[in-house]
Amino acid sequence: MADFELVTDGLRFPEGPVFMPDGSIALVEIEPGRITRVKPDGSKETIAKPGGGPNGLALGPDGMLYCCNNGGFEWHESNGMLAPGGIASNYSGGRIERIDPATGAVEVLYKSGDFGCVLRGPNDLVFDEHGGFWFTDHGKMDHAKRIHDVVGIFYAKADGSHLEEVVFPSNNPNGCGLSPDGKWLYAAETYTCRLMKFSVTAPGKVDTAAGVGGAGIPVYRPAGWKFFDSLAVEASGNVCVATIGESGISVVSPGGELVEFVNTDDVFTTNICFGGDDMRDAYLTLSGTGRLVKTRWDRPGLKLAY
Repeated sequence: MADFELVTDGLRFPEGPVFMPDGSIALVEIEPGRITRVKPDGSKETIAKPGGGPNGLALGPDGMLYCCNNGGFEWHESNGMLAPGGIASNYSGGRIERIDPATGAVEVLYKSGDFGCVLRGPNDLVFDEHGGFWFTDHGKMDHAKRIHDVVGIFYAKADGSHLEEVVFPSNNPNGCGLSPDGKWLYAAETYTCRLMKFSVTAPGKVDTAAGVGGAGIPVYRPAGWKFFDSLAVEASGNVCVATIGESGISVVSPGGELVEFVNTDDVFTTNICFGGDDMRDAYLTLSGTGRLVKTRWDRPGLKLAY
């Protein structure tokens, strides 16, 4: 296992870490429906309480936090490990929220039904250099009710003026990111454990015939009992995918080779983000045990658009 430093613990299924301009980390705590700021000394403060299931988080061009809200899960806890389950009994609908990190004000930017789009469980998002953002919809599953959503990948504008489902269907996509040149959109599929890429032809557009079966081109798929969660991209173009089951980060080259696997001690290792002056400070959410940890990464991460 890499040399990890504990930043803070006691979080309730943290995900979506964002390195903030002041050096703090903004993240979501999915179970309590809370957005939390973790300061460099490990102290925590609540930014906002949007409720539902805040999931992915990103800084937008206006300095606001944009949040994928999945509407909520049921939860199970045993042996010190917290895990999400099926659809929450009080499921409040999938949506995209804009949150003021200074005041905590929460605005619903997009909800299911807007622009004719169905949002079931928005999961992760990434801004492009044009001020729009891509986001995945992971959907909802409920084995007891025999529900497994067929979902897609969306593009939206930060001002609330445009929402479009660009890729459909997609196999429960989770993390997403852009290549350093912005020409490729990456998406990690959880249950197939595939890293996919899509050729970006214009803002919010992909080549629908790039892959054998449509827009998606498979990049990498590991053997064994594993699931992919969120991801971040290195400055070199490598894709760092949080890997559940084997517990760690799979670093995959743009050509589909496994560069390395960085082990952790939490089966629900869900997210990674980069920060620091040299972009080599890596922050990981170890969600099952409620920890945010930090390590020095071998290569610098990609600076995000905002």
